[in-house]
Amino acid sequence: MARWIYLHGFASSPASAKARAFQAWGAARGLAIDALDLRVPSFEHLRFSAMKSRVREAIDGAGDRVVLIGSSLGGLTACRVAEEEPRVSAVFAMAPAFRLADRWRARIGDAAWESWRRDGFLEVDDYATKQKGRVDFGFVDELRDLDERPGPWPDVRVPVCVVHGTRDDVVPVDLSRAWAADRPNVALIEVDDTHELTASIPRILLEAQGFFARIGIDAGGS
Repeated sequence: MARWIYLHGFASSPASAKARAFQAWGAARGLAIDALDLRVPSFEHLRFSAMKSRVREAIDGAGDRVVLIGSSLGGLTACRVAEEEPRVSAVFAMAPAFRLADRWRARIGDAAWESWRRDGFLEVDDYATKQKGRVDFGFVDELRDLDERPGPWPDVRVPVCVVHGTRDDVVPVDLSRAWAADRPNVALIEVDDTHELTASIPRILLEAQGFFARIGIDAGGS
């Protein structure tokens, strides 16, 4: 029996709408889906390396197979862990946040980027607390280094299903298209939705059920 792990996105939490939807989906099928807290070591001092370590700690307590489900930054985390961890047997990713550092710099502009580097922190919306928060520059600096070495595209060899909204203005669907193009193990499902994919949750759950059935992972009832 595989262990199922859900990974939330940036400035989100294990209580997000998609996390709760997947946990309810799993419970209806006799599956316990563990939604990890990836606000580590804290939201203010977020580090991608700490997120991966949190996932590996959860995997260390699992059996011989793990299924990772991730949204946005959680989707990127799932892919990066899967390229290194042989116990991951499948990944289901929603709008994985490829090339995050480059996109963030392009969105805020060079002047704001240099200000962030100089001052150390950038104010952001914290969706989990519904308040303003801040994140230090080390977070994107680490991600930029990762995109440079070993490169922006995770080398995942296990089956992957990506669901991405065609109206996503946070992580353009073209990134998922580029990643999936020459990878026969990656199935890309495009939906008419934005980055949050909230309106597509019922479709996402159906796609997940079909994906796991196709690759021979028992996801419970129909």
